[in-house]
Amino acid sequence: MTLQSIELRPVSKEDVARILDWITDNQVADAWFGRYSYGNPAHLAYDPSKAKSFSKKKWKEVFEESDHKIFSIYTKNEHIGEAHLAVDEALGDGQLSLLIGRKDLWHKGYGSAATAELISLGFETIGLFRIWVDVPEYNSSAISLFKHFGFVHEGTLRQSRPHKGARLDSVVMGILKSEYRGQSDPTLSSV
Repeated sequence: MTLQSIELRPVSKEDVARILDWITDNQVADAWFGRYSYGNPAHLAYDPSKAKSFSKKKWKEVFEESDHKIFSIYTKNEHIGEAHLAVDEALGDGQLSLLIGRKDLWHKGYGSAATAELISLGFETIGLFRIWVDVPEYNSSAISLFKHFGFVHEGTLRQSRPHKGARLDSVVMGILKSEYRGQSDPTLSSV
C-alpha cells in the first residue's frame, strides 16, 4: 500500500462548510457515520450545520479544548477530509474515525495515510493503550483498511446503524499499543 502525502491541520470554518457539503452526499455520509434514525447525516463531536456560526468560545471548546482531537486532512494545500480521535483518558483509549470527502480520491491511499498519522498520534504522542473503530458492516473497504493496520475484530453492535430503511450491524475493531509496536519492529513477524 502506498501512503499519500497528507497533513493534519486545525479545522477552519471553510473546512466545516466543505464537510457539511460532503456529508449531504448519501455515499459519503454512508462511508462516514451514516445517518441518524431521523435521516440527517451523522457527525461525531459537532454539528457541521451549526459550527460555521460558533462563537470564538464555542469554537475553542469544540476544536481546541475537547477530548475529540479533530483535524482537517490536507494534501498539496487542498482540504480532502476530516479525521477524529475521540480520547477517553480514564480508559486510555481513543475512537478513530476519518473521512475522505472527495470521492475521486477514495482508494488512493489518503485514508491509509491519515490512519497512520492518527495511530501514531494516539500511541506515540497521547500515550493511549488502545485505539478502536466502529465501522458499518457494509463498509468493507474500511474494514480491510483497519485490518491492514492490525486492528482485530472485538465485537459486533447489532442493528446499530440505520441504513437505507433497515438497521445493520457495525463492527468494532481495535489495536493495542503493544500490537502497534510489534508492527513497526522489522525484527518481528509481520501481522
